[in-house]
This record gives sequence, structure tokens and C-alpha cells, in this order.
Amino acid sequence: MRILLLEDHQSLAEGIIQGLGRMGYVVDHCLTLAQADAALSTDRFDLAIFDLGLPDGRSVSLIKQLRKAGNRLPVIVLTAFDDLESKLSALNEGANDYVVKPFELRELEARIRAQLRSQTQQVNDTVTCGELTVDLAAQQCRVGEQTIHLTRLEWLIMKQLALNLGKIVSKEQLESACYGWGGDNESNSLEVHLHHLRKKLPANTIHTARGLGYRLSESKP
Repeated sequence: MRILLLEDHQSLAEGIIQGLGRMGYVVDHCLTLAQADAALSTDRFDLAIFDLGLPDGRSVSLIKQLRKAGNRLPVIVLTAFDDLESKLSALNEGANDYVVKPFELRELEARIRAQLRSQTQQVNDTVTCGELTVDLAAQQCRVGEQTIHLTRLEWLIMKQLALNLGKIVSKEQLESACYGWGGDNESNSLEVHLHHLRKKLPANTIHTARGLGYRLSESKP
């Protein structure tokens, strides 16, 4: 799951990047509106977190630009302003949620999950596929009653497939979810991690659609 973070306070940004990284997210960081605008025009993200006030303007202008272009990327706004007018301004310009600083990282992550559930039309944090259960909140996979240990990249692949249950996810989408700008993405790295992941799951849980991508098979009626 790949997130674009727009935050000009370096120490806060580092804390968010490290904390969300431990929770299984890939976070790319921009310091200015111009950098974020360029990133959004060239890369694919699953969600964005924007600080409200930045050196080159307010992030509501970029949110407004995204919505005008038809971009429905979920955006969570971070700000020190707790007044009603600031909240209404951000939400009316197209922000999906609003978090006041200081905040607990667990709250931010819960709001991220809520936005991702909304985008994928999920009603909870658990995805079931036959014997397989994927708990997005606990970051765990179970086959029956047995918990399956996954590496960080295996979990990122599983999370992306689970959020798109029954749908084909392209190789490019999986790579985007697994590797940020600083990621070490070798040509066959994704296939290697998929191979190891498949060995830990029931047979035929992950299907390959030749030339298209991969799909987590839905449970049979």
C-alpha cells in the first residue's frame, strides 16, 4: 500500500514514515506542493496525507486541482488548526478526512484503513478467501486456525491482493504498493516474493492472469 506524504516538518515526517512503515505501508515523502504535484503526475498512490500549510501554499489548492481533474485519490489532511472553518474549508475542497496535530499514529493508521475500506467497498478489516483469512488491522494471515508468518514484502503483496479480492492486480500495481522511491526493486524481485508467498498458502489461492497480473481467488459458495 503506497502513500504520498506531503509534510514540511522533517522530524514529524520521519516519524510518520517509520511508524507507517512498521505497519506495512510504503511512504514517499514530499516537502512542497510543487514536489507533490510532480509526484502525482508520474506515480500511482493508494492514498495521500497532506499537511495543510506548506512553504509554497496551502494543500487545499492541490486537493481542489485533483478533484477538478477527476482524481478520486483519498486525501487525509494534517493540521494544527482545530477551528471549524479550517476543517470545513479542507473538506469542502475535497479532502476525505482531517486529523489535528498532535495525534497518535494509531489514530492516523485507523483513518487510513477507513479510507481504504471505503475505496474498496469493504465493511470491515477482515477479508476471507476460502480457508484464508486476511486481517488488515492486525496485519495477520491465517489458514484455518493457523497463523502464517509473512515477510514485510509478502504482507504488502497479500494486502494489495486482499483489498482487491476477486479482481486482477497488475504487476505494476503490486510493485507500486511494495516499493517506494527508495525501494530496491530488481527485475524479478516481485516474482520471487510471490513464489515464496504461494508456498505458504493453500494451492491455487493466488492465480496468474497471463499478461495481466494476479488475483486472489474468491471463496467458493
